[in-house]
Amino acid sequence: MPSTAIEHMGYDEGARELHITFVDGGAYTYYEVPKEVYGAFWAAASKGQYFNLWIKDRYDFRRHAHSA
Repeated sequence: MPSTAIEHMGYDEGARELHITFVDGGAYTYYEVPKEVYGAFWAAASKGQYFNLWIKDRYDFRRHAHSA
């Protein structure tokens, strides 16, 4: 999953939650994300572009505090 913007992503199908950690350290959970959106995100040639077009500002989310 090479990406210059996204370090890690995962999906909880039962909860429909998308978990993303960005290379800058920001970690987020996005809620009610359809499995198909996650699949397309995973397959996208540009993860950052897909995120900006199809996820950002479309789903409720929570930013996680940085752990020290």
